[in-house]
Amino acid sequence: MKKVLIPFAVATFALLRLPLEAAEQDTLFYANPEASNITTGGDLYKGFTRKIPYERMIPPYGLQVTFDKTVHIIFPATIRYVDLGNERLIAGKAGEAENVLRVKSAEEFWEGETNMSVITDNGNFYTFNVKFAAEPEKLNIEMQDFTHDGSVVNRPNNSMEIYLKELNSESPRLIRLIMKSIHENNYRIIKHIGARGFGVQLLLKGVYSYNGMLFFHVELKNSSSVNYNIDYLSFNIIDKQLIKRTTIQETALKPVRAYNHVTAVGAKKTECIVLAIPVFTLMPEKVLRVDLHEKEGGRNFTFDVENADLVRAKEIKNFTIN
Repeated sequence: MKKVLIPFAVATFALLRLPLEAAEQDTLFYANPEASNITTGGDLYKGFTRKIPYERMIPPYGLQVTFDKTVHIIFPATIRYVDLGNERLIAGKAGEAENVLRVKSAEEFWEGETNMSVITDNGNFYTFNVKFAAEPEKLNIEMQDFTHDGSVVNRPNNSMEIYLKELNSESPRLIRLIMKSIHENNYRIIKHIGARGFGVQLLLKGVYSYNGMLFFHVELKNSSSVNYNIDYLSFNIIDKQLIKRTTIQETALKPVRAYNHVTAVGAKKTECIVLAIPVFTLMPEKVLRVDLHEKEGGRNFTFDVENADLVRAKEIKNFTIN
């Protein structure tokens, strides 16, 4: 039996059958018929493997679906991957809502159960045992666990570390803890990079590095009496001698994670944002240009970061900044 995994689509199964003649000629591919009558309690190979202990199992959630109604599941982070146990289930993201999964039955009635697995952007793994019900007990489900804050010492027993390629195969949970630590410590280790005007000040407070990732600690201080609504904050590699910027002359860098990514800074308020970007360095003729634009306003700010500032990034070891 071969399982085909298709994210956000119906998973299908293909049962390969050999002709009777082939089966009679080559019996090496078939297990001992007596094995089907053996109950081993998880020891499937007669002592040649270890049983999987209960504490290694991730307990599944029970989920009911039906044909005439849609079940919506709200996850605490963006959905990255979905696997459906068989063709009886249909699932997909709910429009532009990246953290909402809609699930329903593709058939009007079926017995037994199947399963569904979901991986989210914050590194969590969720598993469900799914059954058909004419009237599901729960149609709208929130998966946020308010009794656990996601820290290493306070985690739900069904969580699982998922390592993502975009984070240099690092745990999203660890990356978030690092960014949270930078934000809460709020040190200013860079004192010469920033821009100001109109009662607003944009500062680069620090650059940190950890396992192939760079973390930019940016502060926006609004001393004016008017709220500052952020349109976008961008990172682009440009030529030092660039006079007129074009999309060809710029290389855009997209942060893969952001902590406290606010969209507005109130009057007389200060906010700090921590952004994570895969590690990079600059050629001698290049600089990193950081642009902040106000939404429907003219208070726009720009500053440049040299390669010397990047290579002097503070290395993070064991959650301490050296």
